[in-house]
Order: sequence, then C-alpha cells, then structure tokens
Amino acid sequence: MDPIERIEAALEPQRKALREHKLYRLLHDIEDVQRFMELHVYAVWDFMSLLKALQKELTCTTLPWRPAGSAKIARFINEIVLGEESDVNEHGVPGSHFEMYLEAMQEVGADTSKVLALVETLDSLDHIDERIASAGLDPAASEFLRFTFRVIGEKAPHKIASAFTFGREDLIPDMFIQIIEQASEGGVNRFPKLTYYLVRHIEVDGDEHGPLALEMMKALCGNDAQKWDEALEVAKAALQQRIALWDAIAEKIEMVAA
Repeated sequence: MDPIERIEAALEPQRKALREHKLYRLLHDIEDVQRFMELHVYAVWDFMSLLKALQKELTCTTLPWRPAGSAKIARFINEIVLGEESDVNEHGVPGSHFEMYLEAMQEVGADTSKVLALVETLDSLDHIDERIASAGLDPAASEFLRFTFRVIGEKAPHKIASAFTFGREDLIPDMFIQIIEQASEGGVNRFPKLTYYLVRHIEVDGDEHGPLALEMMKALCGNDAQKWDEALEVAKAALQQRIALWDAIAEKIEMVAA
C-alpha cells in the first residue's frame, strides 16, 4: 500500500469522528458561527505558524543565501506560502488567510480581541507554552496551540509537514454558506468577507495546496519507514487535538443555547 494511502486509512477513525461530530448539528445561525470562529481562529493562526516553520526548515531564510537542500520541496513550500500569506481578498487587495479570517470574524460580530492580543505579544518561541497558558484562552485552544508548537519545536520537517498536511479538517463551507444565505436579506449577502474566505478555502487549500502538501510528504519521507511511522503518529495526535477543539466549541454553543 502506498504510504499516503496507509496514513489516510489509519486516520479514518479520527476523520470519521470529525465528519460526524455533533458540532455541525449545532450550527444554526450567525451567533453559532461567531462562537465557532472565536475558537477556530487559533487553528487558522497555528496553520500559518506550521507553514512558516516548514519554510524556515526547508528553504533558505537566512543570509547569506545558500541553495535549499531540495529545490523541489522549496518550490512546494514557497507556492503554498504565496497563497496562504499573500492571497488577494474580494477587492483584489493582498493579505494572508489569517487576516482575511479576522476580517470575516469582525464582519459577523465575532470577538477577535483575545487572538489579536496573543499574536501581537508573541514575538519569539521562547517560553511559548507558558505565554500561551497565561493568555486567558479557552483550555482547548491553549492545548491545541501548545501541541502545534511542540511539534514545531522538534524541528523535524516530516513531522511538521504531517501536522500541516493531515491535521486539518474541512471547514464545512457548505453549511456556513447556507447559514449566511439564511441570514441575508432580500437576496443581499450580508457577509461577503466570510463568503469569500470560504470560497477561497475550497479553491486554494483543497484544490491547490492539498495536492502540493501530499507531494511534499512523499519528498520528505521518501523510503524511510521510520519517518512515515512518525508522520502517522503526529497526524493522529493532531486530529485528536482537532476533535478536542471541536468538543470545546460544541460545549460553548450548547451553554449559550441552554
């Protein structure tokens, strides 16, 4: 069996748990979307951090410049960075997907203050566990981020790439778009920024970056069975963290609805 197929087969229980998570049945209106985005934003941000860790490990980001170990892998990374860090918004203005997500949060009335405070005060990886723990975040968001930065801290490209490639979920864009349409008035889309972000998520993350990330995994692990095993271990742990985050979001929505 192809190593990618083996990993995807092994991850099916976690992916099934995510696909069938009760959270999706709780998303009924814009207020539910607000609660979702206020915790999911940390997954958007740490995805960017995983990407930049890969760029640091697999391309040359220091001076003087020297050729990367693999120009093919460097190209994969730089193409993904181009799209994730400097895509264009609905007006053709460049911005990162994280910034687009923040704009979409503000558009729907979600609170961005905690995530902005965290991002603005973190200027290095020094003592990052303690700094995340003291940021006043939801415990599930804190643990989600600490896991990501533990993986980054190992500086093992195949492990970072595995969390980046396999530790993601579909953002249920169809359900979000349905909620947006229900909240619109007279056929006028009240939330164009969120709609645009979701469409770009489908186009870029799924159609373009997904295949590139799989090619990157093959190049990084090659024929090394131990690396593939470690990649699988990280992928499972990353998805378990995602499930725990989904549990926390669902609990928050249920508490508000009670």
